[in-house]
Amino acid sequence: MQKLLRLPQVIERTSLRRSTIYEMMGKGSFPKPVKLNLRSNGWLENEISDWLKSRIAERGAM
Repeated sequence: MQKLLRLPQVIERTSLRRSTIYEMMGKGSFPKPVKLNLRSNGWLENEISDWLKSRIAERGAM
């Protein structure tokens, strides 16, 4: 089973602000969360890790 990260954990791992995360999700450039209930979301840990790896790879391609 995959681990889910809550928003504070995603913020800590990515160093992004909450508003930036939601803005990027709206543009399709950040993984979307899994809806847990009406007021709770969780992000798949491997999707956040893959997103970070792609950002690092982009840096190397510049």
